[in-house]
This record gives sequence, C-alpha cells and structure tokens, in this order.
Amino acid sequence: MNKTDLVAKIAEGAGLSKVDAKKALEATLDAITGAVKAGDKVALIGFGTFSVAERAARKGINVLTKKTINIPAKKVVKFKAGTDLKF
Repeated sequence: MNKTDLVAKIAEGAGLSKVDAKKALEATLDAITGAVKAGDKVALIGFGTFSVAERAARKGINVLTKKTINIPAKKVVKFKAGTDLKF
C-alpha cells in the first residue's frame, strides 16, 4: 500500500473527500515527524510508539577494500509495534 492507497482508504473509512483525507494524513505525519525530531516519544495506543535512539560510534569494514572504517554516532528513529499490529 502506498500513500495514494492509504488516502483512499482513509477517505472511504471516514467519509471524507480524498483531498480532505490527504490533508489529514499529511498533518498527522507532520505532527509525528516534528515531535520525533524534537526528541519526543509519540505513543499511539494499540498501534505503536515512535522514539529516538542514539547509535554509538563504531568500527566497520569496507566490503570492497576490506579496510576498517569509522562509522560516526548518530540518532535514529525507532518504531515499536503495539498490540494491534502483532500477529
């Protein structure tokens, strides 16, 4: 399912026009993105939780040259599925 399919499902399920459903989806995604970028945790009960985790600096190997390289520390987004998404 891509974004267009999701907009169509939202419009059908909520009785909205596709334009309104697209605006609602984009507003939701913008709100989640903004909160996660600010370092907040977004918990949608039953669906899942978005959070930020720090990945430590580490050593890696360049597979082409077999040389050791340094991989810098960075922040990554993590998603933990809620009970409704677990099968």
